[in-house]
Amino acid sequence: MPDTAVDPRTSQIELSIGGMTCASCAARIERKLNKLEGVTASVNYATEKARIDFPGDLSPADLVKVVEDTGYTAELPAPPVTGGDTVAEEDPTRSLRQRLVTSAVLSVPVIALAMIPALQFTYWQWLSLALAGPVVVWGAWPFHKAAWTNLRHGAATMDTLISIGVGAAFLWSLYALFLGTAGTPGMTHGFSFTIERMAGTGNIYLEVAAGVTTFILAGRYFEARSKRRAGAALKALLELGAKDVAVLRDGREVRIPTDELKTGDRFVVRPGEKIATDGVVEEGSSAVDASMLTGESVPVEVRPGDSVVGATVNAGGRLVVRAARIGSDTQLAQMARLVEEAQNGKAEVQRLADRVSAVFVPIVIALAIGTLGFWLGTGGGAGAAFTAAVAVLIIACPCALGLATPTALLVGTGRGAQLGILIKGPEVLESTRRVDTVVLDKTGTVTTGRMSLIAVHPAKGEERDEVLRLAAALEHASEHPIARAIVAGAGDDLPAVEDFQNVEGLGVQGVVEGRAVVAGRERLLSDWSVHLDEELATAKKEAEQQGRTAVLVAWDGKARGVLVVADTVKPTSKEAIEGLRGLGLRPVLLTGDNEAAARAVAAEVGIDEVIAEVLPADKVDVVKRLQDEGRVVAMVGDGVNDAAALAQADLGLAMGTGTDVAIEAGDLTLVRGDLRAAVDAIRLSRRTLATIKGNLFWAFAYNVAALPLAALGLLNPMIAGAAMAFSSVFVVTNSLRLRGFRSRTA
Repeated sequence: MPDTAVDPRTSQIELSIGGMTCASCAARIERKLNKLEGVTASVNYATEKARIDFPGDLSPADLVKVVEDTGYTAELPAPPVTGGDTVAEEDPTRSLRQRLVTSAVLSVPVIALAMIPALQFTYWQWLSLALAGPVVVWGAWPFHKAAWTNLRHGAATMDTLISIGVGAAFLWSLYALFLGTAGTPGMTHGFSFTIERMAGTGNIYLEVAAGVTTFILAGRYFEARSKRRAGAALKALLELGAKDVAVLRDGREVRIPTDELKTGDRFVVRPGEKIATDGVVEEGSSAVDASMLTGESVPVEVRPGDSVVGATVNAGGRLVVRAARIGSDTQLAQMARLVEEAQNGKAEVQRLADRVSAVFVPIVIALAIGTLGFWLGTGGGAGAAFTAAVAVLIIACPCALGLATPTALLVGTGRGAQLGILIKGPEVLESTRRVDTVVLDKTGTVTTGRMSLIAVHPAKGEERDEVLRLAAALEHASEHPIARAIVAGAGDDLPAVEDFQNVEGLGVQGVVEGRAVVAGRERLLSDWSVHLDEELATAKKEAEQQGRTAVLVAWDGKARGVLVVADTVKPTSKEAIEGLRGLGLRPVLLTGDNEAAARAVAAEVGIDEVIAEVLPADKVDVVKRLQDEGRVVAMVGDGVNDAAALAQADLGLAMGTGTDVAIEAGDLTLVRGDLRAAVDAIRLSRRTLATIKGNLFWAFAYNVAALPLAALGLLNPMIAGAAMAFSSVFVVTNSLRLRGFRSRTA
């Protein structure tokens, strides 16, 4: 076959996909797209997006047509809305919620009438028909529609089985009511536990049709509600930026929306304000809190000529910044892309029920057709043949299967919420079983994320409390986070300060109780011709080797002490690390802080593997590298700088005390901010997954065990009804056992 010339230039596009009902739909679209020459596609069921690399001889319209030919909808994402106006987004779960509530209200009396003979008055079967009809037709419409779409493309999923099972139960009930004996006044459903061949024309299955529809709708609704939050991390990231900015125009400050800022504009950032965009400082000096981007707990000192990043917070003085990058070129926008790429690139775990149904559904349909053909061929009579065939479809209808995942998930997530653990959805749980490595962000996760006074080293002959009191009095006039840590360590009742002065990037000075006090870096003391003695120099060196900040204090021309400030380890972190090891997990400390600080924290909590001095993009690369080594990685973090890594990891655990972006990017949220909750989260998730698997096993075991009886024409509907009820009760009871889950750290 001759080679065809393909344009080596490729483009990338992202399509919004509609109509997917399960992970197998995403896999089918992906297969169709990847069959095109030169196309590489990744379809994400959770975010309902397809990221496609395609050659120059194809157009986006060609790709949309392929998706539509597969039975789904595709369109280019709408451009972002500018100018601060947002369009109200339609809630995609609203329709499902309406169907679920209506179906539940109508189904309860239908099930009660069928299961409780005492309620079966003279014309009860016709009331059941009136109530079940809307449920089967309108409530189950999404399943019928999806089954038809799958049928047109030669595929079968859970929707196929649900639609056929519900339809078969309803149509047979119509047949029995109008052409059989089930419509006779005074007909009742008694319980007769016998195995015998029957025509089945006196039995109705309306409770099966209505009940299955309601149960499956409940499962789909809770899944859709959790899936809706998949893209919220990106929205939260974009919300982090400043909404407006004070731009300098002809020497005056003019406040404009950030969207209107242009490269080269000069803008003012006052203390406490967010920096509007990436730029370079032209006037002023300050401390900038960049911890959300870098993971560094110590604020960064900036002065003219230094670069600053948009969405970080000015913690000190007034700055004038010249905009260097705007819009999609900023570091915040790049981080948003990192999060989105990590979410789209993560392989979606197919739902267990869908995986089994890919094999189960075709077998059941073939068995039903075979049963019908066998009984007709052997002269068993049309009534008996259709009874047996329909019995096969009804007994295969996933009543307990519809309860298996949602009940376990509801009980598990409810118990988790009581313990401060939020589980986003069933697709999260499978990762918890396979995880073997847990990557821990340092700042705010293992440590408190706040600067605290660790130690005071007074010079020989000086009182510790006096050194701290005078230094804290001086620092009280400063807004710097290190200053606040020193003041908090000293307590109240501090003397007043006169002639206070903030020396750019070096420290502070002033007069306290008639003494000329200086606090800050060694260079500031040198400017006053003050030098450290050997003991203080050793204390300073040891503090810096441990990654801590040393603040030198002097007055009246002599060095009086060294104050050590650092981000402190949470008291429960060591116990949490031991708990993670007990689950068979290998802990890794990952941080943007310097190597010395990271090693000191790791040694304190018992972690051997440390990866330090990494930026947000590097955190994603570290997680990818560990995954490439064959490890299944869990990531625990709390900041914006962790969001992309949380999304990339096989399992993301976000500390609830952190940023909204991290929480949205994670799979599990630990509300308490206590790392020990991560241990409970993984234990509870594994227990919930085991319960779901147990439920699925028994739900399918019931179907498989009863199918031969149905095929042989020996299935008494009362035995089927009792078995189906028992199966559902077992699944619910098994799920309720999760309420007994106990935290080992409570």
